[in-house]
Amino acid sequence: MAEGSWTPTAELPLRQDPAVDDDLPQVVVQEKQHGGGAAARTAMATATATRDGSVGWSGKPCRRDRSGGWFAGFLMLANQALVTFAVNCVGTNLVTFMSVVMRLDNADAANKANNWAGTTYVFSIVGALVSDSYWGRYKACTIFQLIFLAGLVELAVACHVFLDKSCHFGGGGGGRQEHCRPPTTAQSLVFYVSIYQIALGNGAYQPAVTTFGADQFDETDARERRSKAAFFGYFFVANNLGGVLAVTALAYMEDEGQWVLAFWIATAAALLGFLLFAVGTIRYRHFLPSGNAVVSVCQVVVAAVRNRRVRATVRAQDMYDPDTDGDRGKKGVRKMVHTPEYRCLDKAAVIKDPASAFRAPAGQPQGHSSSKPNPWRLCTLTQVEELKCILRLVPIWLCSILYSTSYSQMSSVFIEQAQTMDDSLSKLTIPPAGMDVFEILGVTAFVFIYRFCIVRVMAKISHEPTELQRMGTGLVISAAAMVASGVVEQQRLARATAGVDASSSLSILWQIPQYLLIGASEVFMYVTMTEFFNDQLPEGLRSLGSAMSVASMSAGSFASSLLVTLVMAITCRGGRPGWIPQDLNKGHVDWFFYLIAALNAVDLLAFVVFAKRYRPAPVIIHGEDETGGVEKAQDAEECI
Repeated sequence: MAEGSWTPTAELPLRQDPAVDDDLPQVVVQEKQHGGGAAARTAMATATATRDGSVGWSGKPCRRDRSGGWFAGFLMLANQALVTFAVNCVGTNLVTFMSVVMRLDNADAANKANNWAGTTYVFSIVGALVSDSYWGRYKACTIFQLIFLAGLVELAVACHVFLDKSCHFGGGGGGRQEHCRPPTTAQSLVFYVSIYQIALGNGAYQPAVTTFGADQFDETDARERRSKAAFFGYFFVANNLGGVLAVTALAYMEDEGQWVLAFWIATAAALLGFLLFAVGTIRYRHFLPSGNAVVSVCQVVVAAVRNRRVRATVRAQDMYDPDTDGDRGKKGVRKMVHTPEYRCLDKAAVIKDPASAFRAPAGQPQGHSSSKPNPWRLCTLTQVEELKCILRLVPIWLCSILYSTSYSQMSSVFIEQAQTMDDSLSKLTIPPAGMDVFEILGVTAFVFIYRFCIVRVMAKISHEPTELQRMGTGLVISAAAMVASGVVEQQRLARATAGVDASSSLSILWQIPQYLLIGASEVFMYVTMTEFFNDQLPEGLRSLGSAMSVASMSAGSFASSLLVTLVMAITCRGGRPGWIPQDLNKGHVDWFFYLIAALNAVDLLAFVVFAKRYRPAPVIIHGEDETGGVEKAQDAEECI
């Protein structure tokens, strides 16, 4: 997020032939360069360079017809499906592995599995900062995939040796704790190192690959901009489809004790995914890393505090903006401009004392022409506006946490509810965790329903829904899912089996609507939130935007745990069993679902208020007449 991070083209402007008139249309310029002719016009009309500042493998500006696009996009979608399959082979049944093979009790196994999942989310922030600030997204994707793959190999080899000596599952006839001896200290160490290496590789890889996939589409081109929006939806489809086999076929294999085979299959899938990713190396579009975002944010805050005595009203022309004159002549360079919000931060870019704000090179007098600004006393306009971009998104992100609380019920209370229902279907038995397949189907179906039905209908009636409108719709559907869950619970209680604890004759299939609704809400909320943060943040922070979506899931899980703890602490007073007791037939899980629905309704009202106040950051594209529909913020807000 250092100076110039918004526009990597500031360092790599498009090369132009000085002998060619820059004011001529693109096709005419190419005819002059290549001798004209119908064939030349046809061939060269499509050979235009991208305008978003992306560069190719050689470091030169990309040609639209020879880079990026859906060829690169499909490779990354296939890669994501395989990587998700591989990590779910480990994560979905990790708690069972820790209980059966590692000989932990249920509470310790659950805690360690939750800690592993939480650590994966933390690593997503690390991966976002590293890819945006230092390595670049391609390098980050490559390195973290190799770390992920190495962790899978270590896990498979270690389990092969460990299980062969310590466990005897009788030819795969069901894996139970008594089949295994407790592991040694060395075996436990290798196991935990390998799974946390997998957490690092996959967690840090996810925000980088999401943003890198979006980088393959030039948002300055109308057609590619629509493809970019579609990519986020298809990315979530690939993510969910990759988990289908992991939560069905391989989970069954692991339940039968065939852990080693399952882990080797996961390793093979990850290797195939990496090879597919490598196939597109020459065609990928890249953006340059832009310096440490955390340091840049700290510099703005420190400089603003040091300049706090500057008069409150700061004009744009008073702010330090060294790139204004240099970038004005560069076609396609995107430039952030001053906005009136958070005026106290503007003071960080005001030259209060030139003697202290600028540092002269060694051996040169102060005030020398080559003096550079002290970044802890004077920041650029770009740095200030980048921090404002983050602050504008914070209220929207906070509103997503309560949605994530609803989403997290799928892996907790939904399963507990299903365990007390009739799970038989003819001669088949439906596992409670297997109902998650309907959420995956809901996501997949609604991505295509939205893309090919809703968008086209809305475009004919008025216009396609905005990103904030879609996120609001996701909150509404989420509340509806909680209401549906409460209704199902009421019907389950009405059909509770007399004399049998935690049992009901209501079929487990009645849970299908709530899973489908959660899947539909995920399309409108998580898919759109990833797209929204990616669009609204500067180029140098877009992986961080993808990580914010993952962080919302993590925060929602913690919020759900806190909510359950508070509900039980309040409802268990006076010797009562509480809303979520061990025997659900004695509780009121339906009231718990209705409580979450009510919280979602309140969250929706807050979201509407914040959405109406939100103003995107204005951007100027030098050499272009269009602004890309970016609206300039009008409402000034002071820092509190």
